[in-house]
Amino acid sequence: MNEQKAIADFVERSIIRIDLLSDKIQLSIDHLKEYRTALISAAVTGKIDIREEVA
Repeated sequence: MNEQKAIADFVERSIIRIDLLSDKIQLSIDHLKEYRTALISAAVTGKIDIREEVA
């Protein structure tokens, strides 16, 4: 029984860790989407000159 409890505890800790990492990854994805939208908007409205970056 002790071995089963140890395994169950390990699995539970692993799941919690995976959930936290998943949340951090999703937050990063959301920030990157916002950045992409802002960058496209700035390029389209002329707030940044993309010609320099392409050359």
